[in-house]
Amino acid sequence: MSRLKQSLAWWCYAQNEVTPEQLVRAAAEIGYCAVDLVDEAYWPLVKNHGLEIASIIGHASISQGCNRREHHARIERELLASIAQAARWQIPNLICFSGNRDGLDDATGATITAEVLQRVAPIAEQAGVTLVLELLNSKVDHPDYQADRVHWGIQVCDLVGSPAVKLLYDIYHMQVMEGDIIATIGRSHTYFAHYHTAGNPGRHDLDQEQELFYPAIVRAILQTGYSGYLAHEFLPKGETIASLRTAFDLCNIEYEIP
Repeated sequence: MSRLKQSLAWWCYAQNEVTPEQLVRAAAEIGYCAVDLVDEAYWPLVKNHGLEIASIIGHASISQGCNRREHHARIERELLASIAQAARWQIPNLICFSGNRDGLDDATGATITAEVLQRVAPIAEQAGVTLVLELLNSKVDHPDYQADRVHWGIQVCDLVGSPAVKLLYDIYHMQVMEGDIIATIGRSHTYFAHYHTAGNPGRHDLDQEQELFYPAIVRAILQTGYSGYLAHEFLPKGETIASLRTAFDLCNIEYEIP
């Protein structure tokens, strides 16, 4: 029997009514395995509660990312430093960003993005770290962001040609852009090294007021044999710990691998 390892994105919950200590303790008690995107100052706190750090930001920034050669020297330096940190702290995923289009056509943007990731990929491979290019919606939250479709991210991965360069499949963002979530997971899961969740519309709780049915999505992920993390990245409408418990229980599905 298999269950997904669940994580929570720090920025969504640590700014609310709970302290960092309360949040980490509650996460461990609920059954979470890890935390995403947590500030470095809290890494010891996370580890001391028996949790892992599932992902951190690999480089700046969302809007000025890998699709511009003028950013490559900076991004390469930042990624190399992040890889060294990730190796020391056993963090499996470094999140990378395409940057905004700003008039750049998709084919050229993919080629340029792949160039810098290809330079860094051998170091990431040696360190056992995966560079995950995050897919974000350009319709609501990140206007003009280039990595806003699965096929574009796959094109970048194929150009790089390294097992250390994969995609972060954010279910909320891709529901906004193209839907077809379960079929996409079944078709393209070999490119997905990390998953994020949230309800749509609104990026809130995984509840009955939004259109994504997460039990079926979790089952589809499990059917692929995925062994990484599913990280909740929603903005809770109510009390933080209660929302995190509900999301955990909803996605804590047991699946028997044939």
